Amino acid sequence: MAKATSAVLSDLRQNKFAPVYFLHGEESYNIDLISDYIEANALDESAKGFNQIVLYGKDVEVRDVLTQARRFPMMSERQTVIVKEAQEIKDLNKEGAQAVLEEYLNNPLASTILVFSHKHKTFDKRKKLAKILEKTSIVVESKKLYDNQIPDWTKSFVAEKGHQIEDKAAYMISEFIGNNLERISNEIEKILINFKEPVMITSQLVQKYVGINKDYNSFELQKAIAIRNVLKANQIINYFGENPKGNPILPIIAVLYSFFSKLLIVHQQTDKSDKILASKLRVNPFFVKEYVTAGRNYPLSKVVKNIRHLRDADLASKGVMAINIPPGRLLKELVFKLMH
Repeated sequence: MAKATSAVLSDLRQNKFAPVYFLHGEESYNIDLISDYIEANALDESAKGFNQIVLYGKDVEVRDVLTQARRFPMMSERQTVIVKEAQEIKDLNKEGAQAVLEEYLNNPLASTILVFSHKHKTFDKRKKLAKILEKTSIVVESKKLYDNQIPDWTKSFVAEKGHQIEDKAAYMISEFIGNNLERISNEIEKILINFKEPVMITSQLVQKYVGINKDYNSFELQKAIAIRNVLKANQIINYFGENPKGNPILPIIAVLYSFFSKLLIVHQQTDKSDKILASKLRVNPFFVKEYVTAGRNYPLSKVVKNIRHLRDADLASKGVMAINIPPGRLLKELVFKLMH
């Protein structure tokens, strides 16, 4: 049975455990959330020594997993068998191994909680095994969130912790970190550990504890380029040049490449309403005006040239091209080409 992460966690908190969980998808955060909860709470501490087995996919085959799953618990009503990095199980995609697993799924041992953490990719739903998993097990597909979904996810995460976060602060985290839920959750925890009472997370707290310089970061550079503020853009890249360890060039190129790629979409749209553009760009409506302004400042022909400049800079920064330019100088040359 396919279930949402929240529904599965709700059942687990009520001590409702299923015989088999198959957790898969590109977003590892939700997979870890469920797997870690089962690992921490399904058994009493006194029972874990004999009855909690943790396996790693690269070290096992399907039969090894099922051998453990078919064991009966010792001095406990149940045992847990957790397979981490299950996507690396050596024979998981072979027909013979899948047939053996299908047999177990149709008649699982009631005293075993078997968890597959199949991370970084979705299991092929066309396979017979996938259909049997849907019928016999709790299946959670953990999808990557779009950039425009991150602020709302951040607000929900903070609310679950008993705190609040300003819209601006949520957008700032979204801009700075992107859609890496694990890193977002870690950065928020880094903020909250400083407060015993419920707190409103402001942009000032984000700047202080997450380490975002409010004036000099890749997203402020993006904004300066978008509105053709040459002075501001040069101030930021000079700061980057003076602080190279904290501002490596590759993530900066990635941010700018994503930005100009989205400008291609802006130019393709005849309906440039906030709602339509937010949907097409997969960004929060909060950011749409920036893209519309940039679309006016950079015609389609210039956007195409800039994407070419960014690709060349990416190759040069990786040493692929037959030139050796220091990152600071490379970034200055890149920004000049983008804006002129």
